[in-house]
Amino acid sequence: MTASTKEVALVVGASRGIGRQIAIDLAKAGYAVVVSSKSTSDPSSTSTSTTPFPPDPNSTASTITTVEREIREAGNMATALRVDTRDYASIQALVSQTMATYGRLDVLVYNSGAIWWAPVAQTPMSRFQLMQRVNIEGLYGVLQACLPHFKKADDGEEYRGRIVVVSPPIYSRFFRGKTAYAVGKVGMSVLTKGLAMDFRREGKTRMAISSLWPATGVQSAATTTTLNLGREEDACDLRTAHIFSDAVLGVLRSEAEEVNGELLVDEDFLRAKGVRDFDKYSLVPGSRPRRILPRSFPDLRVEEQDDEGRRVDSTVLRKSKL
Repeated sequence: MTASTKEVALVVGASRGIGRQIAIDLAKAGYAVVVSSKSTSDPSSTSTSTTPFPPDPNSTASTITTVEREIREAGNMATALRVDTRDYASIQALVSQTMATYGRLDVLVYNSGAIWWAPVAQTPMSRFQLMQRVNIEGLYGVLQACLPHFKKADDGEEYRGRIVVVSPPIYSRFFRGKTAYAVGKVGMSVLTKGLAMDFRREGKTRMAISSLWPATGVQSAATTTTLNLGREEDACDLRTAHIFSDAVLGVLRSEAEEVNGELLVDEDFLRAKGVRDFDKYSLVPGSRPRRILPRSFPDLRVEEQDDEGRRVDSTVLRKSKL
């Protein structure tokens, strides 16, 4: 194992769309990037007369193999490592391989996701279970495997690192018509809030976890294929994945206390950082994509927010009974 002189970013769900763009832009920004997802391809077949390179970034032809090659051909550093986020052993192997390759971990972006928008009665149990395993359980597993490695490289003691989760602000309208999907995605945001509290309580002031969600539709495999927004008449309501990637980089460049535990929206966050030109992100030049999120969100804090009462720690209780 050779420790990387570059900061290392692990992007889970990086084969297409938003995840691919995040990986490419992190590499441009100087990170060594581990590009991870389930989809791989034969490197020898990524550029033929019938398979153009780079492939359509929102198609199944785009895999972690092709994304790794895109990054490397641009002169940057990347390694493609396969993972099945439904399998904790696969997640553990991914993180072990990351550490064996680079010797450090500085950034985690969790973009992996399964999607099905339908009422509860039209959402089969198998589909519900798939979404929970990929969305909330997958995120939890990746966090469990990664957290021990967010340590200062030279002395291994001071925790520092950044985590960005692709999950939404918490508000009731989000549940409408897609409750089964919302269960997992909102759960991911709850995990962001809770882990941020852990960081504060444990004095890990250089650690931060944030959630990020798009204000408008963003061109991706999910929107153009799964949600059937790939039609020409829908294109005016989509932005390119660059807006989301720019917001991720902005979060990573912010002070930890500013973004820790925040449920952010890409446009709103960038606007607060001084971005004024959002026309450059429109998929169709000159169009103004419709905002699909509310302008403001409920404040989840309560008056007794800082009163922990008698806090119970199950790990301590278990040790006391041994």
